[in-house]
Amino acid sequence: MTRGGAEGEVFDLLVVGAGPTGLACAIEAQKAGFKAVLVDKGCICNSLFHYPSHMTFFTTSELLEIGDIPFPSPNAKPTRNEALQYYRQVAAHYKLDVRQFLRVERVTGADGDFAVHMVDRFARHSELKARKLAIATGYYDLPNMMGIPGENLSKVHHYYDDPHPYFGLDVAVVGGKNSAAIAALELWRHGARVTLVHRDPELHRHVKYWIKPDIENRIKAGEIKAYFNSHLAEVTPDSVVLKTPDGIKSLKNDFVFAMTGYHPDFAFLEGLGVRSEGSDKLPVYNPETLESNVPGIYLAGVIVAGSRTNEIFIENGRFHGRQIARGLAVALASGGQSV
Repeated sequence: MTRGGAEGEVFDLLVVGAGPTGLACAIEAQKAGFKAVLVDKGCICNSLFHYPSHMTFFTTSELLEIGDIPFPSPNAKPTRNEALQYYRQVAAHYKLDVRQFLRVERVTGADGDFAVHMVDRFARHSELKARKLAIATGYYDLPNMMGIPGENLSKVHHYYDDPHPYFGLDVAVVGGKNSAAIAALELWRHGARVTLVHRDPELHRHVKYWIKPDIENRIKAGEIKAYFNSHLAEVTPDSVVLKTPDGIKSLKNDFVFAMTGYHPDFAFLEGLGVRSEGSDKLPVYNPETLESNVPGIYLAGVIVAGSRTNEIFIENGRFHGRQIARGLAVALASGGQSV
């Protein structure tokens, strides 16, 4: 990867977000002859880095490939660590200019002359100039909050990483989809006393076929306690309070994993002027070029689906870079302005 650039340098494309989709956007722009730069508030593939340390993907390595670079893996389904290594190597291969640990505060200017204002970890401000922008910020950084008393306690986590610290402790897992099921099973298998709390009458139908019978059997055997049609009403330092069909229940508790999902940064998009429509907050964009209603600002990855975050994954979002590169070619060939 490269870093730097002359003072006053203007990029053809600045990509906000250096995950797999953002990397693919920069790669395709470079392959089309454009000068691209990426900015991320964390590290490269920051969301993947914060996935559970022993996570295995549900898909095959071929469906995670970007930039026409093969993703070799000895496993039928690659691991998180393998994916991180792969994307690092791809970024190095293409000598991508990735500016890590820079948070975008605001964007000024207009199509053909954007200024992206950023701040680093030490509150130092800087800016980059670009003719076009691609927003590939994903959704994993903003959890859906439960909005209950005690949610701000340090014992409440919206991300699950490793089961080891919870051996011998009482842990509540909130949710009924894949992430909740996996967390509950791993925690139980590593010695935690697990209670699953889900607002629906049963686990979500999209729980992976090899996971669903596993957790259902643990529940039937009483090894994992489950409360369906229930939700957390309050978290205290030593307990959780549930609202269940049988009334209010208070359970001894040491930690809570609220696997309640995540959502895109709608406020950031709105600040850019990107309009959204409907209850799912679907952004307005050209389906061929992925250019938003704001000339010169393109959308990539899961954010094109608004709050319907289960529709876009790495497997299909990785192709958005090619659409954007084609749109760039047309726009910049016409003098820099979108057509």
